[in-house]
Amino acid sequence: MSPTAPCPLTPVPKLEGSKSRGQLLIFGATNWDLIGRKEVPKQQAAYRNLGQNLWGPHRYGSLGGLRVRSVVSGPCAAHSLLITAEGRLWSWGRNEKGQLGHGDTKRVEAPRPIEALGSEAIVAAACGRNHTLALTESGSVFAFGENKLGQLGLGNQTDAVPSPTQILYNGQPISKLGCGAEFSMVMDCKGNLYSFGCPEYGQLGHNSDGKFIARAQRIEYDCELLPRRVALFVERTKDGQVLPVPNVVVRDVACGANHTLVLDSQKRVFSWGFGGYGRLGHAEQKDEMVPRLVKLFDFPGRGAAQIYAGYTCSFAVSETGGLFFWGATNTSRESTMYPKAVQDLCGWKIRSLACGKSSVIVAADESTISWGPSPTFGELGYGDHKPKSSTAAQEVKTLDGIYTEQVAMGYSHSLVIARDESEAEQEKLRKLPEYNPRTL
Repeated sequence: MSPTAPCPLTPVPKLEGSKSRGQLLIFGATNWDLIGRKEVPKQQAAYRNLGQNLWGPHRYGSLGGLRVRSVVSGPCAAHSLLITAEGRLWSWGRNEKGQLGHGDTKRVEAPRPIEALGSEAIVAAACGRNHTLALTESGSVFAFGENKLGQLGLGNQTDAVPSPTQILYNGQPISKLGCGAEFSMVMDCKGNLYSFGCPEYGQLGHNSDGKFIARAQRIEYDCELLPRRVALFVERTKDGQVLPVPNVVVRDVACGANHTLVLDSQKRVFSWGFGGYGRLGHAEQKDEMVPRLVKLFDFPGRGAAQIYAGYTCSFAVSETGGLFFWGATNTSRESTMYPKAVQDLCGWKIRSLACGKSSVIVAADESTISWGPSPTFGELGYGDHKPKSSTAAQEVKTLDGIYTEQVAMGYSHSLVIARDESEAEQEKLRKLPEYNPRTL
């Protein structure tokens, strides 16, 4: 995530996007309609055989040497975004709910610019399961894709919104955003957090899971259709008392499928939402309806510097550079109920980390490192005729000598921005295979 912009005194300073520049690489599953499903839905059947598993890093042939500033996907997403050096937003992948922002619901095989945002400079974006948020340099947010549960913040519930539409919000400029499976989070430049969408596990942080019994004993959810401020942050004492934590100024936000993490200005971490597999880090599996302090990072010198959320897990990099993990990547094995140091990465300086459904990829020092249990689809990047999965962190040898600026991960695919500044770096990238997807 880019550093938070200063708050506007007039004139409004522009938000800055990522400073990195490089070329896009992709590996993993590219059959966008099949990802996370047993079979392709009927209305997409024509595409059934489009897109193979890429077991090692590929360049998109169609992009030439397009300079990319950041790549975006998410642990629930079968679609992806890139932001070019000029601040243009491009999208591709699954599009059944219009989450690509092209005004239709046609699947897109290779990255394509979102024309409707052509006049906007985009600095950040986020992908939910079937929806997308994009942040402009002036701090306004555009949303598109599925809105059945109010996750676009437009004040209504509609099946699909295929064109970028500004969220209904008139507070301070937004400076960060995050998407869970069916909910969204935005943070303003003063450090206030707002949420909207599906409240099912308390992940919106408003002290409710929104459940009510509708007609015929059906359980329904009272969704938040507009950005609503998360007002209360708490800690639980050893003897079980719940106390409010005052003066929380949010600096970063990360969303898993159904849980949320924030990092505040005092380097504290709070988590809430779905408690299964220990992903909240509170040493118990219960759902939390309001942001609750994760004790481990609440000590001088032990604060957190970065946070990341996976589908059913969470990560933080401590201010001293150690990587901590809690939750589960392999849900058939033991869960980690509170933050534990990842020994395999002790001593590595972590620049960027991303999670898929159950895989993890990390850019650290001169290396790219990944791990994840079977089944995998190439998102670990180990290459053809190599082991497909790994329970321990492994260096991605197919990227040897390639400096990774940033990593992103979808449900089962990985995206990398590879630095291409020197002649040697460009030469290395030219040697990688090109991916030229077939189209219908």
